[in-house]
Amino acid sequence: MNCDFRLPQSSEVIRPGANQTDQYFNYLKNKKIGLVVNQASKIGKLHLADSLHSAGFYIKIIFAPEHGFRGDHDAGQSIKDTFDTNLNCRVASLYGKNHKPKKSDLEEIDVMLFDLQDVGVRFYTYINTLHQVMEACAQNGKPLIVLDRPNPNGHYVDGPVLDSQFHSFVGILPIPIVYGLTIGELAKMIEGECWISSCNTLNLTVVPCINYTHNSQYCPEERPSPNLPNYRSILLYPSLCLFEGTAISVGRGTDYPFQIYGAPGYKGDFKFTPESKAGAKNPLYLNQVCSGVNLRSISTDSLVQVKKLNLQLLIEAYKNYPNKDSFFLKNNFIDKLAGTDQLRKMILEGKSEFEIRKTWEKGITQFKALRKKYLLYLEH
Repeated sequence: MNCDFRLPQSSEVIRPGANQTDQYFNYLKNKKIGLVVNQASKIGKLHLADSLHSAGFYIKIIFAPEHGFRGDHDAGQSIKDTFDTNLNCRVASLYGKNHKPKKSDLEEIDVMLFDLQDVGVRFYTYINTLHQVMEACAQNGKPLIVLDRPNPNGHYVDGPVLDSQFHSFVGILPIPIVYGLTIGELAKMIEGECWISSCNTLNLTVVPCINYTHNSQYCPEERPSPNLPNYRSILLYPSLCLFEGTAISVGRGTDYPFQIYGAPGYKGDFKFTPESKAGAKNPLYLNQVCSGVNLRSISTDSLVQVKKLNLQLLIEAYKNYPNKDSFFLKNNFIDKLAGTDQLRKMILEGKSEFEIRKTWEKGITQFKALRKKYLLYLEH
């Protein structure tokens, strides 16, 4: 993966939980293992599943999240159950008919191992898969081991806390859009706040990262998902994904997803044409020339330092869009992404970024106080 930045000079290399094999291999001996993994679930260069298989552990079933076990499915594309001949095990989809492991599947395993690279954004569905897996394990008496990974957007908290009336699979948890926790810390919060049924019966172990703090700049070695190809796209994702509730393309089907935006007829000097690509087989405005804005010149250092959502992009896009009545999608998907209908309504009313931000100040303050209880890593 292209990280688009130079790591700060340090002798202390950040190591994800998966690398700490001495912390969890003993739990797996003589056990039938369930894995929640995808293409980014690696120990160094080797996939976690291959590492376990080579070490003689028995992988009974793999559970695949959005984008699939190999990470090559489009966003939102339903995934079917398959069979992996290399590992000689079934791959059960958690992004199709079922978002939650079935009781019959869990009856086949002794322990569940969860290892997905999150990007720290509420509508990124891996944390919602985590929630469903935690609840299934609690309800069926299966121990769950979460192998923690650094959060590339773990250095700040911003956005409205989810309003429960906008609950969906892009928003399950009552947290802000950007929540500043690793997936392991979030698992501890879900357990501690009892956000799953049968929470008191959950047997949860979190294997922490080494040498990570919430001020670390961390670029995953593998793409977390097909349309996040580099560090810049991951940093811009929390702000630009809100466009997916509008008529604006975020560059799916180009070489620069989540680093550009625009639409046919939009006011902008930058031109791009979405094409059918792996991970974006039928992107918005397929084969149509779009005009828009190119954000690729923004340095990753400056994006890290901002520590807030860039609402101005959405506000300015609305102002510049030629047909304002069709800017927001008729299904109001923006409300599910934002976790509230206030953002959409206030943009339509011409409210400023300052006025919009005031509406979520109380929720952010309350969440930050809650967050402190579950931090596993320092923040300076």
